[in-house]
Amino acid sequence: MNILGIESSCDDTCAAIVRDGRAVASSCIASSAAEQNLYGGVVPEIASRRHIEHISQVTRAALDEAGLTLREIDALAVTYAPGLIGAVLVGLNFAKGLAFAAQKPLVPVHHLRGHIAALYLTHPTLQPPFLCLVASGGHSHIVAVQDYTHFQVLGRTVDDAAGEAFDKVSRTLGLGYPGGPAIGKAAASGNPRAYALPTPHVEGAYNVSFSGLKTAVLNLVNQARMQGREVCVPDMAASFQFRITEILAEKLLAAARDTGAKQICLAGGVAANALLRETLTAGAKRLGAQLFLPALSLCGDNAAMVAAQGYYEYRAGHTADLSLNGLATQSIEEG
Repeated sequence: MNILGIESSCDDTCAAIVRDGRAVASSCIASSAAEQNLYGGVVPEIASRRHIEHISQVTRAALDEAGLTLREIDALAVTYAPGLIGAVLVGLNFAKGLAFAAQKPLVPVHHLRGHIAALYLTHPTLQPPFLCLVASGGHSHIVAVQDYTHFQVLGRTVDDAAGEAFDKVSRTLGLGYPGGPAIGKAAASGNPRAYALPTPHVEGAYNVSFSGLKTAVLNLVNQARMQGREVCVPDMAASFQFRITEILAEKLLAAARDTGAKQICLAGGVAANALLRETLTAGAKRLGAQLFLPALSLCGDNAAMVAAQGYYEYRAGHTADLSLNGLATQSIEEG
C-alpha cells in the first residue's frame, strides 16, 4: 500500500511516500529555517507563506522520486494537529483538495504519533508495546505506545518543551536557529560542569520542566554582561546540554524501570542530540532493555513519518471527510 504523507506543522514543508508503513519510497523537504534564523526563531506568518509556495512542488517531487503517479497512491495522510495553526492549515487544505480531486481516502495524523512512527522506518521489526520519549520544539512527552493507534501519556513538560528551551538558550548565547544543532556544536568544546545549572522541581513522577533552566541561563548571561564579564559560550552550551539531557534521560529511564518496559525509544527533533543518544544507550543497557533510535534524517519534521503512521491509522479505519479541521493543540491520546 502506497501512502502519500504531507506535513506542514512548523517551518518545514514536507511530502513523502511510504510503502506498507515501513519502507520510504521518497521524502522531500523544503525548509524555511535559514530565513527563520534571521529572526531568531520561527515566525508563523513567514512559515505559512513558505508552505503555500512550496507545497505543490514538494508533493510533485515526492511522486517523481518514488516513480509513482497519483493514481497509484492508495491514501493521503496529513498532519492535522498539533502545530502552528496557519502552517497546519496549508498542508491540510492542500491534502483535502488533492484527496477530493483524486478520489483518495484522507487520513488525519497526529504530529507526535508521526514522530513515533519514524521509528518503524528505521527499525522495520519494531512493534508495540514500547515506551517512547518524544522530544521536539513544541513537545516533551513520555508515552506508553500500547499499539499502533493507542497511546498513554505517562509524563510531559509542564511548561517549555525541550526543543523550545534549546532554541531560546541558543538565541541567548547568540548561536542562532535551530537551537539544538547550534548548542550541540558549541558544546563539543565546552566543559559541561563549568556552570551549576538547576534541575527544576516538578510534581508528577515523569513530568519535566525547562522554564526555570532556561531562565537560569538567561540570568547568568545577563549578570555577566552587567558586570562586564564574558560568558564562555562553549561552557554554557555544554552545561545546559548536560543538564537538559540528564533530566530527560532520568525521567524516561525511571518510567522504563517502574513499568518494566524492555523496549525504549526516542523520537522527535531532540532525538538527534548526540549526548542524549549516548546517555540513553548507556542507561538502557544498565536496565537490560533494548533502545531504538530514529535515523538522524527522520528526527526532525518530515512527511515519511506522517505517511508511516497514516498507514496504521488507515488500517484502523481512521479516515476523515472534507470537514476535517486543523487544531493547534490536541492530545496524542485523542489523536
